[in-house]
Amino acid sequence: MAKPVRSIRLEEVTATTPEDRLAQARELLLEYGRFVIAQPGAARFCFGSLEKEAAGLPESYTEQGGGSLIALVDEGPAGFVAWRCVPETVAADAWELKRLWVRPEGRGLGLGRSLTQAVLDRAVAAGRRAVYLDTAPASMSAAYRIYLEMGFTPCAPYNDNPVEGLAYLKKQL
Repeated sequence: MAKPVRSIRLEEVTATTPEDRLAQARELLLEYGRFVIAQPGAARFCFGSLEKEAAGLPESYTEQGGGSLIALVDEGPAGFVAWRCVPETVAADAWELKRLWVRPEGRGLGLGRSLTQAVLDRAVAAGRRAVYLDTAPASMSAAYRIYLEMGFTPCAPYNDNPVEGLAYLKKQL
């Protein structure tokens, strides 16, 4: 029996996003945070600041020169990603990819890769020269593998993220 075809769509979260869709994006962001704090080594991750970030969507990222996307599968929320400018002291003309999250029921559909590629495409269109990210390979192995397959390479730490066991990656555009 053939698998049913699934409708997959990425939607940018903006100031004109309807409140119900904004609530879905916020919940995805908070799910990401709950996943992170459940991992070993994440004891110093500040869920309170993530709650403020979620409450402030989309401005949490647009005010930092970035944005966010929600992935919809059959019109239901299944994934999220955000990006923002990195400080000029790190790199000029670069973004940081943040908060990539795909719900378990959305995994295996290529959403992580699609969300990451959408940020890379936006970065190129915006004239950015690189995209940075940090990730925890031990607990986010699928994301880490996707990043490496997409051409991200190890780089020096560029932020003061308190989570232990992070890998810092960068992709030149």
